[in-house]
Amino acid sequence: MPFDDVKRGGPGRGGAHERAINLPPALMWLIGINVAVQLVRELLGDSTDQSLVLALGLVPAAYTGGSGDFLSLILAPITYQFLHGGWAHLGVNMFTLAAFGTPLERMLGVRRFVFFYLSAGVVAGFIHVLFFPGSPDPVIGASGAISGVFGGVLMALRRVGQLTSLLPVAAIWIGLNVFFGLVGGGPGSGGQPVAWTAHIGGFVYGLLVLRLFLPPAARLPPDPSDG
Repeated sequence: MPFDDVKRGGPGRGGAHERAINLPPALMWLIGINVAVQLVRELLGDSTDQSLVLALGLVPAAYTGGSGDFLSLILAPITYQFLHGGWAHLGVNMFTLAAFGTPLERMLGVRRFVFFYLSAGVVAGFIHVLFFPGSPDPVIGASGAISGVFGGVLMALRRVGQLTSLLPVAAIWIGLNVFFGLVGGGPGSGGQPVAWTAHIGGFVYGLLVLRLFLPPAARLPPDPSDG
């Protein structure tokens, strides 16, 4: 990425030896936790796993109907981001997270990136609750948080002048989410319903709030649209 200004040494240049998978630390931890959670779920029986998803997934009706367990209501906006609908769903999400998250973490730093990522997932989840308040179906997956990361990447590219306009990319991306949400399916979904409003909510959040997470030392020029 153009704003990924990280110096690395190479062979013959006295640089340090690089890992085969050269991901920054927060991404390594996030991907590792997601994979570990899926592995643990594979060891559970179906009924236990379903109970886990209901307890730690984000269930809109639990918030609007007042029937949810208090601890689940507190934890679910975070925990739902680490549950997935199978290995295909997990694989697509983690690959996308690695692709978009790497330059963004190197720009924001570990702590700011983790907070940005998780907060995007929380906002995305509650956007889904807003649009489907009576739904008893748990929402799971990191897609809302990753959508926020994607929005952040686009905004960063816009601010350094590598993206002339956000509108075409944003319109295409939002249009695809609406299409898959209404028609059903999508990459890695296994034909399951897609929480498209959560994806769009996370994406817009990433566009709007990235500047609030920028470290003081970030050398990004002002957005021309700021006037």
